[in-house]
Amino acid sequence: MLEKAIRQKNRLRIKRKMRTRSKIYGTAQKPRLSVFRSNRYFYAQAIDDENSMTLAVVDGKTMGLKANMEDAKKIAYALAEKLKSKGIRTIVFDRNGYLYHGVIAAFADSLRENDVLF
Repeated sequence: MLEKAIRQKNRLRIKRKMRTRSKIYGTAQKPRLSVFRSNRYFYAQAIDDENSMTLAVVDGKTMGLKANMEDAKKIAYALAEKLKSKGIRTIVFDRNGYLYHGVIAAFADSLRENDVLF
């Protein structure tokens, strides 16, 4: 029963992901910021969809940070610094099918506090 519920939850997230992904697109000046949250770690990357390139990436696992709200703010600060060093001030936020609350919302709010607009 539990395995069936987990598969259904993942299926619904993939459907949400595909629905939102079909509407957003990143460029070199305004990249798509895609996030991934597992039970342990949090990852984020800025993607230029025109050239199929990753412009900046932050990995919570290599930084030794977990997927909680306090560490998501630290990860957002690190990503904001990388984006600023490349001259990127605006992004398109791709929440990757996750609901906009908790860790995802804390990450997004911290990006806005660090002058990354979306």
